[in-house]
Amino acid sequence: MAGKKKEASLQASVTNQEQWEEMLATKGLTVVDVYQQWCGPCRAVVSLLRKIKNELGDDLLHFATAEADSIDALEKYRGKCEPTFLFFGGGELVAVLRGANAPLLQRMIVEELAKEKLVLEQGGERKAVNDEGLVDDEKREEEEAPQQSANEESIIVPASKSYTVAIIKPDAVAHGKANEIIMKIQDAGFEILAQEERMLTEVEARDFYQHKSAEACFEDLVQFMSSGPSHILVLSQVEGSANVVPAWREFIGPADTEEAWRENPECLRAQYGTQTLFNAVHGSEDSDQASRELAFFFPNFRTASVTEQDGEEERVERTLALIRPDVARENREEILAQIHKSGFTVALQKEVTLTEEQVRQFYFQHVEEDYFPALLRCMTSGPVLALALARMGAVHHWRNILGPSDVKKAKEESPECLRAQFAVEEEPINQLHGSASHEEAEREINFFFPKQQTLAVIKPDALEKHKEMILEEIHGRGFSVTRLKETVLSREMAEEFYKDHRDKPFFSQLVEFMSRGPCMMLVLTKENAVEEWRAMMGPTDPDQAMVTSPNSMRARFASNILHNSVHGSSNEQHAEEKICLIFGDICTDSELTVDGETDTSIPGESHNSTPCSPQTGETDDPEALH
Repeated sequence: MAGKKKEASLQASVTNQEQWEEMLATKGLTVVDVYQQWCGPCRAVVSLLRKIKNELGDDLLHFATAEADSIDALEKYRGKCEPTFLFFGGGELVAVLRGANAPLLQRMIVEELAKEKLVLEQGGERKAVNDEGLVDDEKREEEEAPQQSANEESIIVPASKSYTVAIIKPDAVAHGKANEIIMKIQDAGFEILAQEERMLTEVEARDFYQHKSAEACFEDLVQFMSSGPSHILVLSQVEGSANVVPAWREFIGPADTEEAWRENPECLRAQYGTQTLFNAVHGSEDSDQASRELAFFFPNFRTASVTEQDGEEERVERTLALIRPDVARENREEILAQIHKSGFTVALQKEVTLTEEQVRQFYFQHVEEDYFPALLRCMTSGPVLALALARMGAVHHWRNILGPSDVKKAKEESPECLRAQFAVEEEPINQLHGSASHEEAEREINFFFPKQQTLAVIKPDALEKHKEMILEEIHGRGFSVTRLKETVLSREMAEEFYKDHRDKPFFSQLVEFMSRGPCMMLVLTKENAVEEWRAMMGPTDPDQAMVTSPNSMRARFASNILHNSVHGSSNEQHAEEKICLIFGDICTDSELTVDGETDTSIPGESHNSTPCSPQTGETDDPEALH
């Protein structure tokens, strides 16, 4: 027990501005480990700090940890995952160290302590410093912003080059090893075609690793990969290698770190991994998986043709796949496995029962054909699984995998194709559909996945502290903000907005909270907008959110179930009602504004879903409105 107490007192925990100011007033040298809430302090150096403290035994040497997310003075350090140590003497910053470099950290502590004692004993001048790293970051961001925008528009690589997706995982990023690993990648001759830092949501991690869903470690893997930022890279082949995939997998080494240490101690996983799950880096297993992963992370990545005739390029596109009712019931998982194996990403998915009118509208070009009655009967016999599939050349590749539309011909000429494998006895209609062209694919995807609108609210508690981050995440997830209004709700408007909760005991508190300061109202537009925004928000109760959806907005930004940072409509009907209440011009000729605020809507946007598009049933969840 004594050991634990000693460890707890080694570093003072600073979690708010008041404590920060008290720490700055401490006499002597204070070494502060600045950390982000999601990853915590750098535990790797604790034993070193204890060793230094015991060896020096100096009362003028102090250690502290400081949470950047909750201290105003550390605002510029937020979102930076590299371990950072700030050295303070007399309330002034006297030195900075980035990265968990133990020998350098020890040397700097000894040197800076000696300097601080000299100032205190002899009244010398203390040399304060600026954190040049922050200045350099800001300049670099300004200089690189135009270039990054250009890169996002088009990332092109010749078709003659192979490529693979590499991920520097959250454990390596949290320990400040990302830049070191990237340098080693480049030194080994790999070409980095694209790179971004990205924090996967739990949903994204599940989708990305769904091919491992049957493994015992799947849940732990999902939680780990969504626990903090990763660096996503697209690599091209090492010089002299015909295929970058095996070259990269050899460079990173076996997934099991113990095996990596034994067989290839110079590989990345042996150097930076600690166990099989926390093995620092990821590599695509084969070319098909590389293609799927590329479509997942970089949908704007393009491959130029070898001859670049007429400047044509193959690019990531989407196509619609339908699994008809009979096969959807019996062979759904097997077909999905083959889809993923073929390098497709399932961008959107919906199970829906179609009416006869919807089938006629969708297959309007086939209504006069002899086979249409059988097609109509098949398509209305039960739920259809609709998928929007993404990969390079998706339309062409999906139709190749499907095979001939005639079932008899498919069995004779291409027995390995999906339509032959999953044909139903005595059924003349094939059981899988694929779009015939890029234009048809977009029309068909829009039929099954029409653009939705949902109302999002950034509440008063989050608007002041987290507005920019929330807006950035909204845009980063592909939402279009088609209406936006920052306003203070009157008490009457807040009561009307939350009228479904009028009989709840928390109603008065909720109304008072929502009308006490400005909030931001947004209309978000995207396919499946309601469900996706609700997934981003997380559960209403932030305590539950931290357990089940630790990367959701409410888990990160909310303080309690009342002050839970954001609001979202529970279904399309609620969205329409609340949008009409806040932005009355959507459904009436008169413009409704709250407290005289101006509606900064984007002109020319459509606000209606496709009238006859199939919709899944939604449940009314009044609690979710709160």
